[in-house]
Amino acid sequence: MLAQMDIGGIPGRTRAEAAPIRPADGVCPFGGAIDLMGASMAFARNEEIYGEGEPAEYLYKVVSGTVRTYKTLADGRRQVGAFHLPGEMFGIETGGQHAFSAEAIDDAKVLVIKRSAVFSLAERDNDVARQLWELTARELQRVQEHLSLLIKTAQERVVGFLLEMAERAHAGNQIELPMSRQDIADYLGLTIETVSRTLTQLATMAAIEVPTSRRIVLRNRAALARLNA
Repeated sequence: MLAQMDIGGIPGRTRAEAAPIRPADGVCPFGGAIDLMGASMAFARNEEIYGEGEPAEYLYKVVSGTVRTYKTLADGRRQVGAFHLPGEMFGIETGGQHAFSAEAIDDAKVLVIKRSAVFSLAERDNDVARQLWELTARELQRVQEHLSLLIKTAQERVVGFLLEMAERAHAGNQIELPMSRQDIADYLGLTIETVSRTLTQLATMAAIEVPTSRRIVLRNRAALARLNA
């Protein structure tokens, strides 16, 4: 998707802000020097950021909003690989092409950073090289945890997802989910009906409360932890 025009050295849309930006307040930066190498781009809800199989020429950092990565399977089904929240990096690949597509779940602002420039800086700066290694290791751990989640029962998957989102969003016991029930189902390898039914069961058990379709209140973390064991 970022292969249409060249604006300020970064191919993309005409509305891209070519000037480097600093992380938003409250967002944990991934190396100030790296942040300053990027440009801010705005993406509307459900807009593609890059496509599966496209050259992996850039790294991305969510400044605001939420991003999903996904793969369309041969039978037309969609597998969501990850959700990325503000302050998190994505688009990190071991090869030269993107293995997944990426879309903005809601209106999002994303920092776009030239991959070759980051690697070049890492060759000269040990601290940047260390941060890249830690970032790659963190993403690998997240993939492994996702794979482990997919072999659990439906209830364990949903509970594990809620606890993960609460931890990553630093939201306490109240979670505002930007993603839809279908997104969650495609992430957990379940049907949307199973996700909805499981949330209802957890609410009946008084483990959670569901005030709205996107808001979840964790009423009994100890019970949720036991269900996820």
